[in-house]
Amino acid sequence: MASYRNQDGLHRTRRGRSRGSSVIATCVVLAAVAGVGYWGYSTLFKGAAGDSEDPKVAAATKAMTAFLDAWEAGDAGRAARLTDTPDGAESLIKSVMTNLKPATTRIDAGDGERKDAKVLVPFTVTMDIPGAGAYSWKSKADVVESGKEWKVEFRTEMIHPDMVPGQTLALDARDRAAVLDAEGRELKAASLVGSVDPQTGKGVSGLEARYDKQLAGGSGQGKSVVVVDRASGQPVKTLSGGGEAQGKPVRTTIDPKVQEAAAAALEGVTKNAAVVAIDPTNGHILAAANKPSGMNRALEGRYPPGSTFKVVTAAALLKQGMKPSDRADCPKFANVNGQRFENQDQFVLPPGSTFRDSFAHSCNTFFVDSRAKLPGAGLHEAAQAFGIGGAWDVGTITYDGSVPVSNSDNDKAASTIGQARVQASPLVMASIAATVKEGVFKQPVLVPDAVRKKYEAPARLDAGVVDSLRGMMRATVTIGAGKALRGISGEPHAKTGTAEFGTETPPRTHAWMIGYQGDRNLAWAVLLEDGGSGGRDAGPIAAKFLKNLTK
Repeated sequence: MASYRNQDGLHRTRRGRSRGSSVIATCVVLAAVAGVGYWGYSTLFKGAAGDSEDPKVAAATKAMTAFLDAWEAGDAGRAARLTDTPDGAESLIKSVMTNLKPATTRIDAGDGERKDAKVLVPFTVTMDIPGAGAYSWKSKADVVESGKEWKVEFRTEMIHPDMVPGQTLALDARDRAAVLDAEGRELKAASLVGSVDPQTGKGVSGLEARYDKQLAGGSGQGKSVVVVDRASGQPVKTLSGGGEAQGKPVRTTIDPKVQEAAAAALEGVTKNAAVVAIDPTNGHILAAANKPSGMNRALEGRYPPGSTFKVVTAAALLKQGMKPSDRADCPKFANVNGQRFENQDQFVLPPGSTFRDSFAHSCNTFFVDSRAKLPGAGLHEAAQAFGIGGAWDVGTITYDGSVPVSNSDNDKAASTIGQARVQASPLVMASIAATVKEGVFKQPVLVPDAVRKKYEAPARLDAGVVDSLRGMMRATVTIGAGKALRGISGEPHAKTGTAEFGTETPPRTHAWMIGYQGDRNLAWAVLLEDGGSGGRDAGPIAAKFLKNLTK
């Protein structure tokens, strides 16, 4: 094993260097200095070897290099045996390496300097520490002759010059700014906020991950290297990251009272579920609750919306000239090229039923049989007025829905009732209700400061269409499938939905209910995965949510 000096004059162990290469290097140097005379020759070689001509300096440096190599490798025991105080050295080196957990460590020794009976060797430690980034420091140590061996004179200060006995190095979480609700308080919504890795201090999910650098401040590192008291574990001095800019909070539009009401509405629910609430006037997301916490299905989930999508289909039919009072037969079955569609529990409506009745009771067969009134791109174009399928700049990850242009009569038929290739998130469905309430699409927003350009819908609902939809959604509560909301204050308007998914026979279903309040700026959506029926199963959750808001 030989050693070399890098460009900084620091010794590094070079393993596997052959003797032949040394001979070649020597020849090259001799050729270069030929004719310069003895003075030039001796000066050149002294400059290359430095104090290594002193056998004591060379021996001490060799011992120091072995110590640093062992420390660099994380072998505290081997490093300690090369010191004059093995127990103390092993304990402190092990403590430092365990606390900092560096991904990489490099320790470079400098030129040794004779000091009476000792040799002083400087060195530089460079570590890449997860959560704290690159951290480097310079130190030095005395090497003393002990019998026939040289030993590193162990002192706490040699491990790091800012330490004194009884101290060690550790990581400390930097003051990280918080994710806030609309009132400036720390947001209590785990699936929105996300989580921070306790080891690195970095955000790994939710808003904590998306705005990690802003929340952490400075370089975005979540940890600082600190000197701590070994007995108490209390920080004594900050060594890295202390002078960086502090993190800045991320403020959301979440209304803590609405969020609490939404979360409480999901208490006791055993299925995966979500509740979303929006302010129709500006699109501000007031609540996004998920059960269980973790996946943010409220904003990112992709589901067939089932009959809640009939709000969009109804808008398309109204645009084609239908009126809520027009006759709308609701038979038990509808057949499309051999594919049979039916109503839930195969119900029928009596003769003389109207479009308003079929909407309120969520009659599938009426909507399927009405597909001929719509052009091939009719549903796609109607969905555009609700902002569906656009690229929403919300301030977090969202799924913004998809309503493809129909590619067959069967695809068109299924799409009228929110099946086939129609997909939406609870946020999209709450936004549909908000659009009916406001009369125009307002893109949802969660983090206003992060929104650069809100999505503008390429189409707009006619005023007459909006008025008709409002009346039909109110009828869903007063005479139709939304009976779970009857008697609740605030004049709720709603639409229920039961969405089939999977390949089982009979198919499994998601339960939906969407709506808005007539007396306040609040639109909402409830999803119950694999939850049964919209009116029967999602309806009570919606009712609980609205009742919670009045307490």
